[in-house]
Amino acid sequence: MPKLPIAPFEKIIKENGGKRVAFSAGEALAEVSGEIAAELARNAAAFAEHAGRKTVVRKDVELARKNLRLQ
Repeated sequence: MPKLPIAPFEKIIKENGGKRVAFSAGEALAEVSGEIAAELARNAAAFAEHAGRKTVVRKDVELARKNLRLQ
């Protein structure tokens, strides 16, 4: 899986109460977020395939989110 940029994740931490953010914290959040996104994408693709489509649509992502209890 491609490595995600760290800066946006450092910004997310700061916007949610972090006064200062170590590079390693941004790096860890990016890694975990990437893993969650990959699992979400796999689930969404499975929903699209089950529906007989090749294209993953918003509804597939929403169903995958509920399926993974990320709500």
